Amino acid sequence: MKKVYYLKTCNTCVRILNELNLPTEYILQDIKTEPITVKQVEEMQTLAGSYEALFSKRAKLYKEMDLKNQDLTERDYKNYILEHYTFLKRPVIISENHIFIGNSKKTVEDAKTAISG
Repeated sequence: MKKVYYLKTCNTCVRILNELNLPTEYILQDIKTEPITVKQVEEMQTLAGSYEALFSKRAKLYKEMDLKNQDLTERDYKNYILEHYTFLKRPVIISENHIFIGNSKKTVEDAKTAISG
């Protein structure tokens, strides 16, 4: 599978997509207009190893809901990601059996290397 989950309204996501210069076989999914499904988040979790790895602790709602002071389980992380797109750490780039989560420099560089073969 070759797919990118991102937000069209996120400048960082757009910048990273431009940097990656993705081949046409990559499917782009704007998670705001096309919400992620249970099956999709489960596929991401299989590659990532946990739902927590996919979860954004920088999300505004994370602070507003005071989630940092709660003991969240893997089920909680999954449910929050499915409940609101802002909880998915973005972008999520899937290249065959590799997953790249977030926008750190190293993650983006590793994704570039995987994509360019």
